[in-house]
Amino acid sequence: MKLHNFQSELKKSMENPEFKDEYETLEKEFALAKEILDLRKKRNLTQKQLAELIGTSQPAIARLESGSYTNVSLAFLRKIATALGAEAEVHFKENTA
Repeated sequence: MKLHNFQSELKKSMENPEFKDEYETLEKEFALAKEILDLRKKRNLTQKQLAELIGTSQPAIARLESGSYTNVSLAFLRKIATALGAEAEVHFKENTA
């Protein structure tokens, strides 16, 4: 599917309130995964290398980067951040709804 077609379909789908709510929820989860993936690639590390640096398995890194890692701890994120030369931050944002 071409990017233009995807964007058109996404825009159309976002008109559905249920779809929009679910998309926005998942978007936040995938944003963290993308940050980790981008930093890992910037440091020229494989998933296996990053896993070895923090004492975990390559599949654990793959799950995290896929956005499907549902039980991640702050301590785990701090290990990843340190290995990637970054700093983990957690923020709370009050719901406006």
